[in-house]
Amino acid sequence: MGLGAYGTNGRRLYLWMMSVGLVVLGGGLAGCETGSTDTTDAEWHAMVSDSSTPVPFAVVDTQWLLSESKMGQQVTENLDQFMKDRQELMALEQEELRDLENEIVRLSSVLSPEAKQQKEEHLRQSMLDYQQNAEDMNMELQSKRRELLDEFRRHVENVVHRIAQEEGVILVVEKGQNAQTRYYEPGLDLSEAVLEELDRMFVQ
Repeated sequence: MGLGAYGTNGRRLYLWMMSVGLVVLGGGLAGCETGSTDTTDAEWHAMVSDSSTPVPFAVVDTQWLLSESKMGQQVTENLDQFMKDRQELMALEQEELRDLENEIVRLSSVLSPEAKQQKEEHLRQSMLDYQQNAEDMNMELQSKRRELLDEFRRHVENVVHRIAQEEGVILVVEKGQNAQTRYYEPGLDLSEAVLEELDRMFVQ
């Protein structure tokens, strides 16, 4: 459907939405499949053309949902445990490096130059391996974090999509510390309703 179908007011609303990164809920938040709504093109055109008709907007705080919902707390716990397990492995490698270094210092007076050189070379290679493992672990943690958070966001988007359609909301924007939303009426916040639905869905 072309932008011209919305008329002058429609174009202004569309450009404003694009400038602040808003997401039209034709079927949900960004990342969700587009679905159909009960609002026809003619009804939408009438809404944006008539300033007396309130356009049904809403806001949601995904970061708050991550910290408050059971599902979000499980995501955080899983990520923390994933990180702890790998940090313990790295700690073991650190201990091995210290043992190698201490051994070289302890035996330096009795080792032949060739034997000492071999041990020092072994220590250098072990340190390089440790550094590579640390980089690999960091990449693995970032990948796991993205995986868990993306899954959580998909659940949030699906719930927001469903609630928005039930409530006749056609536009949902993100609120929170890093969001671009500067003002909203408290009654427009769907976060509590989304939290209730997420907790109802949660299976530990």
